[in-house]
Amino acid sequence: MTKNEDRRTKRTQKKLKHALLELLKEKELNDLSITEVAQYAQCNRVTFYSHYRDLHALLAAIFDDYLNDLITYFRKGYQNLERFSSDDEHRHRPLFEFIYQNQFVFSLILKGEVVPGSQNQFCESLVQVSSTELRLGEATEIEIPALNYFLTYGSLGFFMYWIQQDFKDSPEVMAKKLSYLQSKMFKEAIVLEE
Repeated sequence: MTKNEDRRTKRTQKKLKHALLELLKEKELNDLSITEVAQYAQCNRVTFYSHYRDLHALLAAIFDDYLNDLITYFRKGYQNLERFSSDDEHRHRPLFEFIYQNQFVFSLILKGEVVPGSQNQFCESLVQVSSTELRLGEATEIEIPALNYFLTYGSLGFFMYWIQQDFKDSPEVMAKKLSYLQSKMFKEAIVLEE
């Protein structure tokens, strides 16, 4: 594939993703057709099928993009640190800011109604990073993987609460609340070297 073909492919995929997200603001996924999405993206069905098998595959690709970006923002919270305290709300802020900036998509992901399993995808993305790049600074009676899952899936409930409150609190307030909750579980984490 040449650079021009690669750019064209990425541009078409971006247009299709944008079209689907815009149309999902008006209709449910099951009420949309591939023709509608393709027309909104200013392409045809053949072009759509050259990139995605159906609308579910397109939405899954969108979710993958946002979850990959979420991991980047999650890492920003402890980037350039050797260790951090559990009550340091600044490490949570990039995560909340990214979700806040992309409320519509994360509402779809976290509610898990449109793509079954998207909640687990969200949590497993964060668990994977936590388990490979961080470790506790103190000994604990609970196995680290169990604590990691408890904190991550518990945070899912916290994010769900934020969505149900229509993102009423700012990312800063939510980061502070989550830090408070996590400070009750552990004191300090160490960032593992790459």
